[in-house]
Amino acid sequence: MPELPEVEVTRRGISPILEGAIVTAVIVRNPRLRWPVPADLQDRLIGQVIRRIDRRAKYLLFNFDHGTLIVHLGMSGSLRIVEGSPPPGPWDHVELVFGHRRLRLRDPRRFGAVLWHEGPIESHPLIGHLGVEPFSPAFGGALLHAQSRGRRSAVKVFLMDNTIAVGIGNIYANESLYRAGIHPRTAAGRITLGRYERLCERIRETLSAALSAGGSSLRDFVGGDGQAGYFQQSYTVYGREGEPCRACSTPVRRIVQGQRSTFFCVRCQH
Repeated sequence: MPELPEVEVTRRGISPILEGAIVTAVIVRNPRLRWPVPADLQDRLIGQVIRRIDRRAKYLLFNFDHGTLIVHLGMSGSLRIVEGSPPPGPWDHVELVFGHRRLRLRDPRRFGAVLWHEGPIESHPLIGHLGVEPFSPAFGGALLHAQSRGRRSAVKVFLMDNTIAVGIGNIYANESLYRAGIHPRTAAGRITLGRYERLCERIRETLSAALSAGGSSLRDFVGGDGQAGYFQQSYTVYGREGEPCRACSTPVRRIVQGQRSTFFCVRCQH
């Protein structure tokens, strides 16, 4: 699934090209995504200008004068800018046209979303409950320490709670915990303030490294320019079950937490 770095890479790729552009056509080839694409999307968007493209958690927010187009890439979706009118693929479900240029949503599994919202974006039910962004000043050890008091759930599961902090998906939770030397099974409420401060630093470092690498190319993800990311080449533990730890050569182990795979080193994480 595209996580925060992949979505941010997409935003950075398309924003310079599409901000200020006028929508000249809207093509919906298949409205049956995770939620139905609004039937009146053409009427809402044609002739309107994209003022700004933001990101909140894993949602891309296309800001117009009269509302916001919310786009989620789902499990395997991607947004690509194409020139001219090349034939669409079988999974190119939604398309915004800007004269000779097009923005295509490719979503093989149709778990993505294209939704319309008028009013403050914080009032949308998918957005309003979200926690802090990991690159915001509000994110830090003090926040995680305060939110974790009394919690018996494993720290890996705690990190992926989007009501506390957003965008720390499975891949980057694994990698950040390894870099911070914290065992993923440790109860969130038992971790000290100092260790949470270190963990937050490692989360930012991990996400920054992924952004610099263009994200991770899992399944069908590519950036807005159609280029694949390569952060997966730098994974320390994720997806490396049985392979030697890069620091101590102990075989990387795998367990399942919250129905997601967790990878860790028993010597380096405690």
